Amino acid sequence: MTARLPVFPLATVLFPGLVLPLHIFEERYRALVRHLMQLPEGAPREFGVVAIRSGWEVAPAPGRVVAGNGEVTLHEVGCTAELRQVTELADGGFDIVTVGRRRFRVEQLDRQAAPYLTAEVSWLPEPTGPDESANLLAARVIAVFRQYLGLMRPEAGQLTEQLPEDPTVLSHLVAATAALSVADRQRLLAIDDTAARLRAELTLLNREAALLRQVRAVPVPLAELATPPPGPN
Repeated sequence: MTARLPVFPLATVLFPGLVLPLHIFEERYRALVRHLMQLPEGAPREFGVVAIRSGWEVAPAPGRVVAGNGEVTLHEVGCTAELRQVTELADGGFDIVTVGRRRFRVEQLDRQAAPYLTAEVSWLPEPTGPDESANLLAARVIAVFRQYLGLMRPEAGQLTEQLPEDPTVLSHLVAATAALSVADRQRLLAIDDTAARLRAELTLLNREAALLRQVRAVPVPLAELATPPPGPN
């Protein structure tokens, strides 16, 4: 099953269930927000968020020269953002709050049909029903994630007490919260199976925790490492 969606390219990856606030200042995206607000009551007010592979998130200012042709290219998998709150600003812009809803694959982009990008998309499958392997992996991910957060922020104890028990929700939260690259997050978003996503997150969290431990094991301040040794007299 396919659908047509407005598309908002961003330099980030949105996951289902995660909150994404945005400041809308470009006219093409103001038009997108106005379009969503004018939809009939009960119609889904959502657009697709897709991470940028290359190019510019913001249209170059008139007269500005950019490398290449300046055209944005996108990753194939994105997530819809459901409009939850809109604040109209005096300059005509908007501050909006959205929540990630469902994953999709971009089948075909259209740069002509509207002032903003639109795309034909196909919905990606989401897990239904209990999955014993995902439940077991979720317990391991929670343990490793708590260790990782403790290395990142020792005061993160309260956050780790509120981790969701649902394996799919947990997998999306970890992917969005850990200090991962856009490429790592994009790979996690594209995984259809919750157990496979949790397995990949275990690998990434162990990698990041090992790097953090290595940095903490340096016996002298990092600033001193950047200072060249004194030369011979």
